[in-house]
Amino acid sequence: MAMLSLRVALAERNLPGRWARWVTPVTVPRRWCAAVFAACAIFATGVALFSSNGLHRRWGVIAACAYLAAAVAVLAWRSHGVDLALLLSVGGALVAPLFWNAATGRRQPEVTVIQRSAGQLVHHHSPYQSAAALAAIHNPNAYNPYLPVMSLFGVPRALFGPGMATDPRVWFGLAFLIFFGLALAAAGARHVVRWTLFVAASPVIAFELAVGGTDVPILALMCLGLALLWRRPRYILAGLAIGVAAAAKATAWPTVVVAAVLIGVRDGRGPMLRFLGVTIAACAALIGPVAILWPSALVANTIMFPLGLADIKSAAASPLPGHAIAQTGHAGHVIAIALLVLAGVAIAVSMVVRPPRDVPSATWRLVIGLTLMFLLAPATRFGYFIYPGALVIWLEVSLLAERQSGAGSAEPEGAEPAGRVMAGSGARPGPGPMSGLG
Repeated sequence: MAMLSLRVALAERNLPGRWARWVTPVTVPRRWCAAVFAACAIFATGVALFSSNGLHRRWGVIAACAYLAAAVAVLAWRSHGVDLALLLSVGGALVAPLFWNAATGRRQPEVTVIQRSAGQLVHHHSPYQSAAALAAIHNPNAYNPYLPVMSLFGVPRALFGPGMATDPRVWFGLAFLIFFGLALAAAGARHVVRWTLFVAASPVIAFELAVGGTDVPILALMCLGLALLWRRPRYILAGLAIGVAAAAKATAWPTVVVAAVLIGVRDGRGPMLRFLGVTIAACAALIGPVAILWPSALVANTIMFPLGLADIKSAAASPLPGHAIAQTGHAGHVIAIALLVLAGVAIAVSMVVRPPRDVPSATWRLVIGLTLMFLLAPATRFGYFIYPGALVIWLEVSLLAERQSGAGSAEPEGAEPAGRVMAGSGARPGPGPMSGLG
């Protein structure tokens, strides 16, 4: 992503500063941009050719064509190629396969789990089946391993019935666009709309969202929480964002620890306690009622099943070290959990010995911790790696403005215009601060 550092000359004369970093046209090295879309096309082609999942192969075929068309558009149209490429990639790699799958009912099992849990929430007030009911079922998809907030994405379908607009993936996508865009803005990134669309159209997000997407809104909330602790720390809002993410999926819990250590080291005990208080209160308010009324169901679905301690094993399986070790038998499963715990202890020790003192270092510590967790978890899948991947992308995009602010206003060699002056503004690109892709 660092190679996608696309320099711009802001039309500051006619665009207010608060709007300029959202929508100002860009000047880019077109070959770099085309290379990125070509790499995305290669990835999608690999999915189409080598995946054993028909749903994945279908995405790969459609997305590969879209990415290839986007690369051609960048090279063929000097003045508006990048904007056209964004439209082609968003439409072909994200919108088309997502709505096609939604219209035809094609989805990964986790989407069905969300839909069912939302129906139970609406009609029976709990998103979980009881432990007794689960004991009589031999289908791993009967379990709901997500925390209560995740079920809210399925409520439109539970209330209004099947349809493209009520598919949980549509709401996952909307949540991502809103929260990730806010995370970029809060971190000081430039050209928030274009960057948000580019990241959403990339295989990191589009592939996941078109077929499943449960992790997409969670990682966007994690990015938002970290962003709110960066340029102008807002502990209450950061606590709310991370608290809501933690009440949706346990993969957000490490963010609470990393953020708390960062605030304590950088800002002191008072701000840390405010952040933790809001985070815990938000999480408790959303999980607490279910934990009080249906504690055994919550434990069976969200603790026992993900750890592989239930009678039925999770269908999540990728040839990663933790899963491979756990498959060797009971002793292997114990070893895998022990390795997972040791990795957590190692990260905790590193937080004490060398705590992060700024958001970038905290983000990298979180990336390392999550990567180890996903590698060593007994039940895991490759899709979880969108967390470290998206966190790195968010961080690098957010740092572009900071890196380029001292780069001067000279255009890079080979740069070509790729944006349109805002309609009606009458502005032409001129000298100004440097930034990244819009």
